[in-house]
Amino acid sequence: MKSYIKEIIGRALDEDIQSGDVTAQATIHDTVLGKGKFLIKANGVIAGMDVAKNVFQILDENIRFKVIIDDGKKVKTGDIVAEVEGKAASILTAERTALNFLQRMSGIATLTNSFIEKIKHTNAKILDTRKTVPGLRLLDKEAVRLGGGTNHRMGLFDLFLIKDNHIEVSGSITSAVNTCRNFQQKKNSNLKIEVETKNLEEVEEAMFNNVDIIMLDNFNTDLMKKAVALIKGKCLVEASGNIHIGNVKEVAETGVDYISVGALTHSVKALDISLEVELKR
Repeated sequence: MKSYIKEIIGRALDEDIQSGDVTAQATIHDTVLGKGKFLIKANGVIAGMDVAKNVFQILDENIRFKVIIDDGKKVKTGDIVAEVEGKAASILTAERTALNFLQRMSGIATLTNSFIEKIKHTNAKILDTRKTVPGLRLLDKEAVRLGGGTNHRMGLFDLFLIKDNHIEVSGSITSAVNTCRNFQQKKNSNLKIEVETKNLEEVEEAMFNNVDIIMLDNFNTDLMKKAVALIKGKCLVEASGNIHIGNVKEVAETGVDYISVGALTHSVKALDISLEVELKR
């Protein structure tokens, strides 16, 4: 596991435990052993098993964690996805932190997969956005990937994405693209350039500048079809803005290459999962 993700787990444990789990310390002797089963209580897609495993093992390296159903697999109510064994106090101390990661990531994967199922008859791909919980972006985006989605840029560093405010400050799409190309030359960079557009005139200007990706921001589907016909495969096309489970099929059928959905990570519902713990006899 990447050291950065271990740091995320460490911070989460520190936030929860601080000076100690007083309830576990008071009620459970250090020698008492326990075992637990992670029980699925709603249909979905599981994600975050490796993270959950590391929560327990960072807290107590002697805890044994057995994955039964791998990340990215569909699960149903009643499934047991993992088992954990070790000191009962350690299991209960790590329980909530492990479930927080597991439930959130599984919720993201489940929602992503719902979008994927709606558009699987097309060639369009579902993208995530930067609308993630601060500090959890890598985990949020990993959950999108496990649900069948595609990661868009990870941050501000791996793609030139010229949005309306950049265009406003630069004066025009052409000016903004030119300054990005000058930056590329100075930094010896080969990062792709994407431009956000809000009408067909801006689409034409972006095409004239030979950008790599054109974003159609808040276009209705009729306008999307016209834009796709205008672009004729000369660059990739991304649909964005006000896209939800009820209209994503219609958007995908316009012929766009990508559909970005902020709700995958900013409005996710956690998948219902519990940890059922008992004494190990």
